[in-house]
Amino acid sequence: MARIVMKFGGTSMAGSERIRRVAGIVKRQQEAGHEVAVVVSAMSGETDRLVNFCREANALYDPAEYDVVVASGEQVTSGLLALTLQAIGCKARSWQGWQVPIKTDDAHAKARIEEIDADALIASMAAGEIAVIPGFQGVSPEGRVTTLGRGGSDTSAVAVAAAVKADRCDIYTDVDGVYTTDPRIVAKARKLPLVTYEEMLELASVGSKVLQTRSVSLAMKEKVRVQVLSSFIDETAPAADTIPGTLIVSDEELEGSDMERQLITGIAADKNEAKVTLTRVPDRPGAVASIFAPLAESNINVDMIIQNVAKDKGETDVTFTVPQSDLARAQAMLEERKDSIGYYRLIADGNVAKISVVGVGMRSHAGVASTMFKTLADRGINIIAISTSEIKVSVLIDTDETELAVRVLHTAYGLDAAA
Repeated sequence: MARIVMKFGGTSMAGSERIRRVAGIVKRQQEAGHEVAVVVSAMSGETDRLVNFCREANALYDPAEYDVVVASGEQVTSGLLALTLQAIGCKARSWQGWQVPIKTDDAHAKARIEEIDADALIASMAAGEIAVIPGFQGVSPEGRVTTLGRGGSDTSAVAVAAAVKADRCDIYTDVDGVYTTDPRIVAKARKLPLVTYEEMLELASVGSKVLQTRSVSLAMKEKVRVQVLSSFIDETAPAADTIPGTLIVSDEELEGSDMERQLITGIAADKNEAKVTLTRVPDRPGAVASIFAPLAESNINVDMIIQNVAKDKGETDVTFTVPQSDLARAQAMLEERKDSIGYYRLIADGNVAKISVVGVGMRSHAGVASTMFKTLADRGINIIAISTSEIKVSVLIDTDETELAVRVLHTAYGLDAAA
């Protein structure tokens, strides 16, 4: 018998028929003898609808009241799933974030989980009750509802799994695992049986939409084994233990498996990138800090940074990328500070994409970056910027060449599935 936390996303919870399907999947796990808790997202599209209501009510809305509104989507699905489980003979009840309680800080709309008091939850599960918990929400030190930011239900599930000391956290999505790249771009993409936390963290941070970055980071910190599965399976399908999804595990566990280590694990593409160039920035101490400090204070994440070699006039060009959704704010902020920074011109370009190759095998193999650069050059794809980490190489290219770049790199690194 195992203790399992199961998480179902918005697509899986979109309507009564799909909720009944989810209830069937959950019931099979309990009938297999496992203790089960379920974390659910709001129905697909519901959070967007609630966010729009907030904006219509008050464009400068209070984040605390925003949380009250948007957290209601998960409250609805948790109650509906509990009712559906009861209808098919299961003992089940819903637990709101404040009832568990899932304690967070008071950063409304982007709260971070600080502690989960799981004693009552564990006792309920041990008594044979299926606990249904709304993802995405918690309670502040002042007792007010908080939300964790978009995609926060994945983080909720991993946090609950850590708190109840679950054997595994199963994340059910509209895909049946983690692939070497997006199968919609590359038909020969392969599903990966095992991925390390570090690789998944890099893939999530550079564009893979399977898991939220914070959830992977938390799973790695708390050593929670995470499995990615599809909720769109037949009613007669076997329990999750026998369904070949993708298991996210520690590097040590992967080394102990009999699976041959692949040099490159996957390739991710992210079109949510925008490039900003500031020309003729004074080449003096503090100049770069005057650019990036205000962006950091406004929670605008900067990724790739290039500073050209200083020219004879003691000036340099600085290029960097920000999320496309933050481009307008970044431009406005930098233009306000033009005189204090001392640059000549701001050039913005939203027609760029980031392509990344990820794999822990890079640590012990040379030539990964050169293969990437040569492959792109052979197809006439120009590289605008480059950034690297120990297990990742990313390049910025024209967005119109995204699909071509992913396909040729997937082939170049030997990731294509056999015909």
